[in-house]
Amino acid sequence: MYKVVLALAASASAFQLNTPPAATAPVRAVSEKLESMEGSSAPMGVWDPLGLSFWGSDKTLKWYRAAEIKHGRVAMAATVGWIINELGICFPGDVATGVSFKSLGTGVRAWEALPDAGKLQIILFLGAIEINIETQTPHYTLGDVKLGSIEPFDWNFFDPAMFTKGMSEEAKARGRLSELNNGRLAMIAAAGMISASYIPGSVPLLPPTW
Repeated sequence: MYKVVLALAASASAFQLNTPPAATAPVRAVSEKLESMEGSSAPMGVWDPLGLSFWGSDKTLKWYRAAEIKHGRVAMAATVGWIINELGICFPGDVATGVSFKSLGTGVRAWEALPDAGKLQIILFLGAIEINIETQTPHYTLGDVKLGSIEPFDWNFFDPAMFTKGMSEEAKARGRLSELNNGRLAMIAAAGMISASYIPGSVPLLPPTW
């Protein structure tokens, strides 16, 4: 069930109630700004497969980056949780009265078997996080968007062991770039797992019964 909670988080976060800042008129390209933003690295270079950076304003671009950071972090957690659960590892005890974690099963079946009260708690928890992020002042679209600048998902939140304490700025920059690239891959992986669960054979190289 743990992996499904995290996978749901990745999906739910993608359907945020807030909308990106409106594009300026006339619409102008801001894609060249990606060259100076963290996240451009070999061999892919600038990562913008849909060309979204060609539309909007500076605020729009910062909104895209903030969304990428949040979704990437959730997707990394979801991917790890999914794999662990598929190996048969789950929380001990009950998730609800008379409903054990083990009885939920694996994959999307675990979410479907979760009591409605549990689903509601997950949705409310995610909503509270999103409200906290979007009501911060100054808003992240008005300043520099960095991997550690989005509350409550700041750098310390994702570094409870304080591995980054004392690291050089160069080392931290490499870490932020790695996090972005790993998050991009994890988003693809999480989407593939969900797709393979609902549409057998939709993901190449995976057995139809996966």
